[in-house]
Amino acid sequence: MAAGKILVTGASTGIGEATVRRLREAGFQVVATARREERLAKLAEETGCQYVAGDITSDEDVERIVAYANEGTPVTGLVNNAGGALGLDSIAEAKIEDWQTMYDRNVLGALRVTRALLPTLRANGGDIVFVTSVAAHELYQGGAGYTAAKHGEYALARTLRMELVGEPVRVIEICPGMVKTEEFSLRRLGSVEAAEKVYQGVDEPLRAEDLAECIAWTLELPKHVNVDQMTVRPIAQVSSALIARNNKAPTALPTTSIA
Repeated sequence: MAAGKILVTGASTGIGEATVRRLREAGFQVVATARREERLAKLAEETGCQYVAGDITSDEDVERIVAYANEGTPVTGLVNNAGGALGLDSIAEAKIEDWQTMYDRNVLGALRVTRALLPTLRANGGDIVFVTSVAAHELYQGGAGYTAAKHGEYALARTLRMELVGEPVRVIEICPGMVKTEEFSLRRLGSVEAAEKVYQGVDEPLRAEDLAECIAWTLELPKHVNVDQMTVRPIAQVSSALIARNNKAPTALPTTSIA
C-alpha cells in the first residue's frame, strides 16, 4: 500500500475528484479541498478521504486548508488541480474580469497553496504536482486568457523545479489535452449545447480517470524518479486545434478543443 498524505485541490469534480478516488484506492491518505463542501462531504463518505472546504484564491482560506491538512501526519504531496477556463473571447473583446479570475485560480491559487506547504515538504520530502494543460505550451485563437494563465502556471512549476534541485521535493507537471469532464467546458462556454460541441465526433476523449491514473503513477514511482512533464492526449488529438472527428482527418481548426 502507498504511504503518504496528499492534498488535492479542485477536488469536488472532474480530474480532482477522480484523483482523490484513485489515490485512496492506492492507499494514500488524502485531504480533498474545493469550495463546495457538500460535494466534498459526499466524496469523503464514498472514499474515506478527509476534506476541508475553502477557496484557494483567499489567503485566509489557504492558511486554514494547509493547517488542517498538516494536522497529525504532515502532508507529503500536493496536487495543484484547481483552475479552469472562462470564455473564448478574442483579445479585442477580452473581459478583464474573466482574465483576472483565470489568473487567480490557475496561477496565484497554485502559488498560494504551494508556498504554504513548501516548508513542510522541504523538511520532510514530498511531491508537488501541477495539473496544467496543453494550453500551457500551445496557443489558439479565442484562448489567450486561458493560455496566458496556463503558461503562467507552467512557469511556476518549471521555476520551482529549478529552485528545489538538490532538495528532496519532486516537481511534476501533467498537461492534459481534450478531457471530457462534467463541468470544464460547461463552465467555460455557459451552455450544455456549446459544451457538447467541443467533443462532437470524438469517440474517446480522455476521461478524468485517465488523468488520475497518470497522476497516481508519477507519485508511485521511486523517489529518485521525477517526471518533469507529461503531455496526455486522446489518440484523436494531435494539438489544440488538430483533432480527428468521426474517424476522419480534420478539415477545420476548431477553437474549443483544448483542455
